[in-house]
Amino acid sequence: MQWGNPCKFFPTTPLSVYQSPELFEKLHLDTLFFIFYYQPGTYQQHLAAKELKKKSWKYHKKYTTWLLPDFNTIKILNEQVEHGTYVSFDYVSTWSKQLKKNFSFEYIHLEDEITI
Repeated sequence: MQWGNPCKFFPTTPLSVYQSPELFEKLHLDTLFFIFYYQPGTYQQHLAAKELKKKSWKYHKKYTTWLLPDFNTIKILNEQVEHGTYVSFDYVSTWSKQLKKNFSFEYIHLEDEITI
């Protein structure tokens, strides 16, 4: 029995649903982080970042990681820095959330606009 080339049956373009912000609203945090870190420069990365921001996560440009502030502990020290406890997403070694106490977030490192 001979088999034909299965490649002709594979999709050649992403499904349009993967361009939909509504889909990204339903995705789990791990999925959003995966898309953000493993699809760089794509519209999907932009949508993942946008959704993470909607969930109050902040992207730290210097450490290239996402941080979620514990709003009960955050103190704005001045126009450039806030200080407190954050949940950090460690995408390099553990792919998990870790608590960062007494962390100073300098606004100069805050990503305001994720570009693609």
